[in-house]
Amino acid sequence: MEIVWFLLIIFIASTLQTSTGFGFSIMATPFLLLLFEPREAVQINLILSLVISLAMLNKIKKDINYGILKRFTAGSTVGLPVGIFIFLILPINMLKLVVSIIILSLTTGLILKFRINQTKGRDLAAGSLSGTLTTSIGMPGPPLLLYFSGTDTEKAVLRATTLAFYLFIYLVSLIIDICWYRLIDLDIKLTWPACINHWFVCGTADL
Repeated sequence: MEIVWFLLIIFIASTLQTSTGFGFSIMATPFLLLLFEPREAVQINLILSLVISLAMLNKIKKDINYGILKRFTAGSTVGLPVGIFIFLILPINMLKLVVSIIILSLTTGLILKFRINQTKGRDLAAGSLSGTLTTSIGMPGPPLLLYFSGTDTEKAVLRATTLAFYLFIYLVSLIIDICWYRLIDLDIKLTWPACINHWFVCGTADL
C-alpha cells in the first residue's frame, strides 16, 4: 500500500511540475516526510527532481535567462552548506514544521500578490536561499517562485530558468549528500518505478 501512495504522490507532483515548471518538491516533500525518514525523503526528492529536470531540459533551454541562472547558481554555493548544517541539527518534527511554514508563507505571498524589483543582488539572495532549502529539506522552489512572481517574469522564462537551475542544484546537492554520508539508504524498488513514472508524465505532457 505504501508504494501505491508513493507512486500517486509522485505522479501528481510530476504533472504539476511539467505543466508549471514548479511544484514537484512543494507537493511531494510533505507527503514523502510522512512515508520516509527525513534523509530518505530528501534523497528521493533530489533524485526524482533531477530526473524530471533532465527530461524537460531540451524543450525549455531556448527560454533560459542565462544571466539570472548564473547569479542563482553563484548564490546557491553559499546556501548549500548552510542547508546541510540545518538538516543535521533540526529534529524531524522541526523539519516538518519548517516545511509547513514555508508552504504557508509561499501561499500567503502569492495570494497577497507580493511584488519586488529584480536586481543582481536579489538574484544572488534568491539563489542562496534556494540552495539552503535544497540541502535542508529538498525544496528549492518556494523562494524562486515567490521572487519570479514578484518581478512579473514571463512564464516561459520563469519555467526554463528555474528548471535549468534545478538541474544544477539537485545534482550538486545529491553529490554533497553522497559525499557527506558516504551511503544512500534508498529503496531501489520504490525509486525506479517513480523514475519511470516521471518519464511517462514528461512524455505525455508533450502530446
